[in-house]
Amino acid sequence: MSETADPLVLDFVEWVAREPRAYAEVIATWKTSCPRLTIWEDAADRGYVARETQPGVGLVIAVTPDGERLLRANGR
Repeated sequence: MSETADPLVLDFVEWVAREPRAYAEVIATWKTSCPRLTIWEDAADRGYVARETQPGVGLVIAVTPDGERLLRANGR
């Protein structure tokens, strides 16, 4: 990967990669009052994570294949 990964985005993608996270958990854990610090939204915009609906669970955030490649490229 030629671009340098944002360390917080990388940390977020790694956290989600451990297991798909409920949307509510993502919001509660990664919310911020700073409009310039939108880590999980940045990761979604870059295609590293995506929203999915899982039966019996609801809306979750999961790592995409691009997110998996990002983690491998950065030794995570």
